[in-house]
Amino acid sequence: MAKIIGVKFKDTAKVYYFSPANDKDSYPVNSGVIVDTARGAEYAKVVFDVREIKDEKLTHALKPVIRKATEKDEKNILENQKKIPETTKFAEEQIEKLGLEMKLIGCEYSFDGKKLVFYFTAEKRVDFRELVKIFASKFHTRIELRQVGIRDETKMLGGIAPCGRTCCCSGSISDFGKVTIKMAKNQGLHLNPSKISGLCGRLMCCLEYENDYYAEVYPKMPKVGGTVTTPEGTGTVVSNDMLKMICKVKVQKPDGGEVYKDFPVDKLQFKRNKPTDKDEKDEIISEDVQKILD
Repeated sequence: MAKIIGVKFKDTAKVYYFSPANDKDSYPVNSGVIVDTARGAEYAKVVFDVREIKDEKLTHALKPVIRKATEKDEKNILENQKKIPETTKFAEEQIEKLGLEMKLIGCEYSFDGKKLVFYFTAEKRVDFRELVKIFASKFHTRIELRQVGIRDETKMLGGIAPCGRTCCCSGSISDFGKVTIKMAKNQGLHLNPSKISGLCGRLMCCLEYENDYYAEVYPKMPKVGGTVTTPEGTGTVVSNDMLKMICKVKVQKPDGGEVYKDFPVDKLQFKRNKPTDKDEKDEIISEDVQKILD
């Protein structure tokens, strides 16, 4: 059994495990700690205090907690955060002045202030050597420009998703999962880009949440628009409720009229759907979905 504490860096959903500096120490939730990372010493917030975990659940060797954060550390963090708006404004002005085809997403100072990282997106390769020189002469610290993808941009900036809640990537999930168009098909969703794409323009992360259930139920449901035999005669499937396992069917009456009725799936006779096992391209963007519709 290994002893760990859980911490978060900035306002992210992912929790990282670290080895406590001393078995006797206690780390109150939301208190600050200084931990050893691949980028050097970093400041983090405690999510949970010391607990034990089975060794086989650890995916890599634990790095240690260097120490608890002091008042001076907390003061340095606040000072670094206060400098970000002015730093960002200066960076945007220089990017525009140099005519670089890149979009600045944000920036952050390292805990010790010895490194300043700028995050950006760009469609093409950008020669930012001159920009780095300007930043270095202005901020007198090590400069790093890091290009991120469109999903990472949404995760960093955040926003309100179509459901009215904070985007999953910035508020609840720790890592990007594999999201495919097959998941939307399993759930019987219309392949409308505005309905199944997130703010980043890619398929919504939440399509993955209940996919296991829908993938199991989908083969048991009739195809919308298909013909089924009901206790009241032959009809055409109008819609499926895969949660209640009920189908809405348009039934042709003997007198030539039509009636819409709900039937449990087990009361219908029909040719069942085949499981959607065909591999789909991961992370399809809106333009690709539009091609499918066309």
